[in-house]
Amino acid sequence: MALNSAIQEFIHQQIELYGDELVFSPQSSTKDNPQDDGVKPSWESCEELISFQEKINHCVRCALGKSRTNFVFGSGNPHAEVMLIGDAPDTMEDEQGFPFVGPAGQLLDKILQAIHLDRTRVYLCNVVKCHPSQNRSPLLSELETCRPFLNKQIALVNPNVILCMGEQAANSVLHSNDPIQRLRGRLHQSGQYKIIVTYHPAFLLQHPQYKRDTWFDVQLLAKQLKTNG
Repeated sequence: MALNSAIQEFIHQQIELYGDELVFSPQSSTKDNPQDDGVKPSWESCEELISFQEKINHCVRCALGKSRTNFVFGSGNPHAEVMLIGDAPDTMEDEQGFPFVGPAGQLLDKILQAIHLDRTRVYLCNVVKCHPSQNRSPLLSELETCRPFLNKQIALVNPNVILCMGEQAANSVLHSNDPIQRLRGRLHQSGQYKIIVTYHPAFLLQHPQYKRDTWFDVQLLAKQLKTNG
């Protein structure tokens, strides 16, 4: 009886994530994507972040979903003018289920305060929603699997400016392969979104010599917000 319930729950989750066609392999290729057959997953029709989160927070489409403690969806103002996107959840984020916590989160709070922002005025998330074991970088396949979720999240928040914190965040949003040194320090435009790139707070904790560059980048953010305001 318990087995039947587990099977029913699995089928329900698969339909919620991927539509009426079941996806049994987390390594399925693009040609196996149910959207290619015109069947849209139910989360695509979500109009609010909370309902979107409820639809996808049980995702196990890639290997990261099998080892996580918590699904790290995002937090903050759902209609924020500024959206901060980090690389991947670290161990503390995985434990608490929220992005940018612990020492890195405390440093981020100080950075935001320096330009008169706080977490009530921004929205925070990561390019992938699950913690890679041993704090490794997400694989390209894992980034691509999670990309539709990130795109939907950006569309729902619809920020004026996106601050990418970290090289993976920057490359994922800008569809680039450039090192962060080439991407930071200037304003980018991708579709309707203005994008600024800087270092991740966790990186700054290990390499404080880059805090000066980060200060330049967030001043660029502040200037952009002032222009928009």
